[in-house]
Amino acid sequence: MKELKHLFQRCILLACILLLVSHCDGDPTSVLICENNSTSPAFYIPNFVAVFENISYQITSRGWGIYTNDFTYALAQCYGDISGQDCLFCYAEARTRLPRCLPRVGGRIFLDSCFVRYENYSFFQEALGADDRHVCGNTNSTRKDDSVFQETARRAVMQAVSNASSNNDFAKVELPVSGRNNESVYVVANCWKTVANCGACLRNASWSLLQCLPWSEGRALYTGCFIRYSDTNFLDSTHGGLNTTNGGLSRGKVIIIVVAVVCSVILSTVIGLYIKRKRIDNRKAPNDAQKLAKILWDSSLNFKYSILEKATGSFDEANKLGQGGFGSVYKGVLLDGREVAVKKLLFNNIKRAQDFYNEVNIISSVEHKNLVKLLGCSFSGPESLLVYELLPNKSLDQFIFDPEKGKILNWNKRFNIITGIAEGLIYLHENSRKRIIHRDIKASNILLDSRLHAKIADFGLARSFQADKSHISTAIAGTLGYMAPEYVARGQLTEKADVYSFGVLLLEIVAGRQNNKCTAPEYSGNLVNIVWVHFQQGSVEELFDPNLMLHNCGNSVRSEASRVVHVGLLCTQEIPSRRPYMSKALEMLMKKDEHLPTPTKPAFTYEKSIELCEATGLRGGDGATNATISQSSFYPR
Repeated sequence: MKELKHLFQRCILLACILLLVSHCDGDPTSVLICENNSTSPAFYIPNFVAVFENISYQITSRGWGIYTNDFTYALAQCYGDISGQDCLFCYAEARTRLPRCLPRVGGRIFLDSCFVRYENYSFFQEALGADDRHVCGNTNSTRKDDSVFQETARRAVMQAVSNASSNNDFAKVELPVSGRNNESVYVVANCWKTVANCGACLRNASWSLLQCLPWSEGRALYTGCFIRYSDTNFLDSTHGGLNTTNGGLSRGKVIIIVVAVVCSVILSTVIGLYIKRKRIDNRKAPNDAQKLAKILWDSSLNFKYSILEKATGSFDEANKLGQGGFGSVYKGVLLDGREVAVKKLLFNNIKRAQDFYNEVNIISSVEHKNLVKLLGCSFSGPESLLVYELLPNKSLDQFIFDPEKGKILNWNKRFNIITGIAEGLIYLHENSRKRIIHRDIKASNILLDSRLHAKIADFGLARSFQADKSHISTAIAGTLGYMAPEYVARGQLTEKADVYSFGVLLLEIVAGRQNNKCTAPEYSGNLVNIVWVHFQQGSVEELFDPNLMLHNCGNSVRSEASRVVHVGLLCTQEIPSRRPYMSKALEMLMKKDEHLPTPTKPAFTYEKSIELCEATGLRGGDGATNATISQSSFYPR
């Protein structure tokens, strides 16, 4: 490591000496934007270097290129039809400057001859973005009151936009200023080759750019395009592209670029080795997203994106099984005939990526009959995919909240579902190598197999921690109406948060209605509070789903359903320590003659939930929206 650092220092020193000796007249105008505050994992740096090395071959042959490698997506493009030599010089300059954004996982740079960008997600078709801007400059102070020049500049910019939109996404314009000899406005407009809507980008960019007037120089630096105007001729008549003779690349500058490119590679290596060593020394993050990604790349869990795309008919809407907060689920048929459920996660930031790998790590490390089985995953395509066993009856919410489909679930089936969920949670909390808290137990995350047996799904929010810890502190995430009040208030997560959610689900299964549905006028309070009032009055049977009695007679069903309601209230008590652990809750459900303690009042959270719904626009417990909230979206009262 020391040798690499010394080599890098000598390399930088050499570049500085060459810069002083060459007496260069300044670097080309450049804007570097480092976009993402998230930092890259150790294996990201080698990917970064490999991707841009590959693009350099494409730049040589055609003047632009794209490439992806694991999590690195990159684009480089020279403007218009500048010479191949000038294009290579500009790309070399960009590669020198862009690594300054590392270890951030996103960055872009605009030079006067080329554009380069990298991200940790597929951005290729983006035309507009939050970092779009214009940059103005004065090279001629007399333009302030020059209305003729300003009008000519407007016409030249609009002409370039029109020409580029309909002519290979590139145009250059030289428009003489009316009544003046040897005076013109020069414009170049260029879209990136991957952008889906060049015209939209250029129109927005031109509107922004023209705000530079009356300044004599302006550039619009947009996500999907670039426009520049000037009263100085920056167009190269020799090549029909951008002029590099004025302030061009001297021999000394070429040497500097070559040296600097080598230095950037060494810098990338140093950063990668440092991060890797630091991660090894810390020896924590056994469920770290980035570490897991490297393991999965060569594992049997890895599916090719093309295989899953074909299995789902290119994610045909006809094969869509459902929609959640993080993406959609599609039915697929693999080449060997197996039917699978493919979960397509749409994310464009590192947080979503971490949730994805968190889910893969946790669900791949556990196996239980009441947990959905993970068959594999794919992270090599434009979206990350999870492949699960296909459960033909979809999710529990589609039965218990539907008056017609609810008839299929008589009491015996519902009780079996309840005990199955309990057994799955006991395994997560008590029997796995690590304590795992699901954090999002609700009806839409309980899937049903062909025999209507329950399987817990969706581990994107799950967290694990060591047995010797009393709790973990984490950002608040979950679904309104199912989150334990102490977790919302303090962010301290224990198994009792899942117990609370399980208690809410018990009440929903018996009543056939959702706990918290902000938009439903028939609810004067949430279900937990309604059940509590009826429990005190001895009238909980009034809340039973009518479908429970369709295929059953006698008092046994009423007695068992009442006991489930009782256990549900024990699980939703306001004080966490009073709630039973999942093993005890299952015991109370199964031992039907065992005396149950009297529950204390549940947390009255309905008013807060309504405030949150109004503030965030979320619907608690809505299986369609699968609303997930985080600490950044609200602050509990």
